[in-house]
Amino acid sequence: MGGGFMIQEGSSVKATEIIAQIPISEGYLSRVVNALAKPIDGRGEISASESRLVESPAPGIISRRSVYEPLQTGLIAIDSMIPIGRGQRELIIGDRQTGKTAVATDTILNQQGQNVVCVYVAIGQKASSVAQVVNTLQDRGAMEYTIIVAEKANSPATLQYLAPYTGAALAEYFMYRERHTLIIYDDFSKQAQAYRQMSLLLRRPPSREAYPEDVFYLHSHLLERAAKLSSQLGEGSMTALPIVETQSGDVSAYIPTNVISITDGQIFLFADLFNAGIRPAINVGISVSRVGSAAQIKAMKQVAGKLKLELAQFAELEAFAQFSSDLDKATQNQLAKGRRLRELLKQSQSAPLTVEEQIITIYTGMNDYLDSLEIEHVRKCIVELRAYLKTNKPKFNEIISSTKTFTGEAEAKNMSIIWVPVHQYVQVVN
Repeated sequence: MGGGFMIQEGSSVKATEIIAQIPISEGYLSRVVNALAKPIDGRGEISASESRLVESPAPGIISRRSVYEPLQTGLIAIDSMIPIGRGQRELIIGDRQTGKTAVATDTILNQQGQNVVCVYVAIGQKASSVAQVVNTLQDRGAMEYTIIVAEKANSPATLQYLAPYTGAALAEYFMYRERHTLIIYDDFSKQAQAYRQMSLLLRRPPSREAYPEDVFYLHSHLLERAAKLSSQLGEGSMTALPIVETQSGDVSAYIPTNVISITDGQIFLFADLFNAGIRPAINVGISVSRVGSAAQIKAMKQVAGKLKLELAQFAELEAFAQFSSDLDKATQNQLAKGRRLRELLKQSQSAPLTVEEQIITIYTGMNDYLDSLEIEHVRKCIVELRAYLKTNKPKFNEIISSTKTFTGEAEAKNMSIIWVPVHQYVQVVN
């Protein structure tokens, strides 16, 4: 587990006769530890009275129940069209520098007050990148319910390989105590590379792309530990968001295809969208959640049911419209609405939205309230609308949060809520 520079041929080795395990306790919350669960944040030792095996069997079929509770990310594009449920495994995939870690950290920030323990596993990253994540979480008060397991780029391959197992063991500790947990593996590509390095040094036969054949088992075993536990076991959950880095968008490479086949859906982040200023740079057309609307509250289903279809039709129409200068009025209107909907899905980093704010945003766009606005004014108008709602009309949020449905009363209030500030904004702009 260390450098191993002093070990030579003929050195004597003693077995500990103990299966690899880590100490575990509530004291790990808000701490930064390494793959051996030793603190590396300079805040002293962590007291722990019990330990847990780093690799333990995944819950069996009888021990699970189907995913039915939403785990809100705070990102409109995900919560409305690619919903994630507690106990789900959703892959975040894309090239480097497309905002994969930002999606993961925003999801952690959005768990504030939701009684969810978050574990962020940083594998083979620069120390500055890990420090940036820690600072973001500390500034927003999210470290109180978060554990960070970090093995930097200069760590031995054995520790980079082990880090996700340590993270999973920490998350399981809380899951089996009837708590909800979220674990982020950032990223599996680097863990696979570390495992390949170990395997080739051990002279195991290389397979496709020089990875050993059991790298698939490595990731499937980790992700299968994520589960929604049955009522008999207390209904705790462990939601996994593995991250995989692609080269030039090649999702047909070995590790991406492996992890796509293991998870319950994937969120594709595209460099072209990122460079075009669409943040988060999610390609809605090929991103999918195999849990679907089971991981949404009824109110979100009611307002966002047709959103993905609208955007898919818009993308097809936009591609076709490039080759034609003479478009009929109906086509022009559909393109204009699609562009406004795309503006609604744009979000600043570290600014997650509540589900109530998301619902009013989508409702406003889907019901043509923004048609009289120029596209460059759409985002500012929506920000003002949400601020107006929060300060002047708290009753609307109360109806949604208490009933979880978009009732007739909520819709009636919504129409009056939206019309006044949007109409005023249009007058000011014009």
